[in-house]
Amino acid sequence: MGRAFVYVILGGGVAAGYAALEFTRRGVSDGELCIISEEPVAPYERPALSKGFLLPEAPARLPSFHTCVGANDEKLTPKWYKDHGIELVLGTRVKSVDVRRKTLLSSTGETISYKFLIIATGARPLKLEEFGVEGSDAENVCYLRDLADANRLATVIQSSSNGNAVVIGGGYIGMECAASLVINKINVTMVFPEAHCMARLFTPKIASLYEDYYRAKGVKFVKGTVLTSFEFDSNKKVTAVNLKDGSHLPADLVVVGIGIRPNTSLFEGQLTIEKGGIKVNSRMQSSDSSVYAIGDVATFPVKLFGEMRRLEHVDSARKSARHAVSAIMDPIKTGEFDYLPFFYSRVFAFSWQFYGDPTGDVVHFGEYEDGKSFGAYWVKKGHLVGSFLEGGTKEEYETISKATQLKPAVTIDLEELEREGLGFAHTVVSQQKVPEVKDIPSAEMVRQSASVVMIKKPLYVWHAATGVVVAASVAAFAFWYGRRRRRW
Repeated sequence: MGRAFVYVILGGGVAAGYAALEFTRRGVSDGELCIISEEPVAPYERPALSKGFLLPEAPARLPSFHTCVGANDEKLTPKWYKDHGIELVLGTRVKSVDVRRKTLLSSTGETISYKFLIIATGARPLKLEEFGVEGSDAENVCYLRDLADANRLATVIQSSSNGNAVVIGGGYIGMECAASLVINKINVTMVFPEAHCMARLFTPKIASLYEDYYRAKGVKFVKGTVLTSFEFDSNKKVTAVNLKDGSHLPADLVVVGIGIRPNTSLFEGQLTIEKGGIKVNSRMQSSDSSVYAIGDVATFPVKLFGEMRRLEHVDSARKSARHAVSAIMDPIKTGEFDYLPFFYSRVFAFSWQFYGDPTGDVVHFGEYEDGKSFGAYWVKKGHLVGSFLEGGTKEEYETISKATQLKPAVTIDLEELEREGLGFAHTVVSQQKVPEVKDIPSAEMVRQSASVVMIKKPLYVWHAATGVVVAASVAAFAFWYGRRRRRW
């Protein structure tokens, strides 16, 4: 037995929900679209799992954070999908995909065929066993990627009040979960091998400010070392964590956030894989023209930096989903995916945003002493390539986003850039104007300040072209007529 759809989305995470909404806005018909997900619920906003879902009072629960509320858009409940004629195939694992035949085979033996496939399989958490440490199956060792993980973590938190938690990893999951554990009155120790938290993004100066705040909340940091083993009680519950530096930490709860790996296994050997993800072009189209990839699983060209990247953040998932659907439904009008890398987080009273690329020389600015509003610029080869801001207003965040997208030349010295701070971004944006187009003698596309102006060919060019065509036509007719008369 099998079913056929025009469009199939494989995966039920954030990207799937945003793709579904875009399909409906572009006129998908009832019965044309299907979403297949291993999870038993409709797509939802994953960022809620490490924040509102773990609150001790009035925690967030579905249906409050179904997509697409994260972008202040419609809430896509199961009823919404039904009302729009979208088939949700939930709690279903796809065990194989035949890209050439355009079919998927589920674990129940059902075959589903498609005309267009969107891969939104996301990624899975890296497990401790991949680093030679056993114990992930212990009841009080938790990961956080999906709703099942969040439910398990919330249950363990409830039984660990005033106890000790060890958080393995100093990235997004580690920092956000540590904050939630503190709010739940749990003593937290963070362990990671880097010199400071959020090492892929934060500078030491930025990291130290957040770490100091966490310490004031009672969080302890053990840096430059890794987990080597657990100690268990008779019920195989973790009671302590052993570290490579010899440290021994008591633990009632362990949260592991050591990275993710894209779910590409179904497509290896069928589609091009690059940098760990499925390689796509600027339309999110893979090496097979009927297959697209979005979100964490996709490696796509970042136009601003001229290279292929795979980004792990909800903003990329949302925007790549919309773009892929646009490319499928309206290919002629859909341009390149011109994405500015964007990351953000909210913990305790903090709220920061980052745009661009954290490479090059770093210039810090703002009020680091009081920790209320501060930021940084990254300058590479004389151009602004990255911007970070904590405690900004909506307008200030929009300004640093626009300035970074423009990748302007930095003509002042770095000390002056530090003094100007946000003023530099404001100046860049305010000076960016699209000039008036006059008497340009050739066809070209002029890009100014993220605006594209198409310039028509001057009239005399068309006159010349027409003259050539007419002359050629007359010559051809004369040749033909002369041969014809000789035959007569």
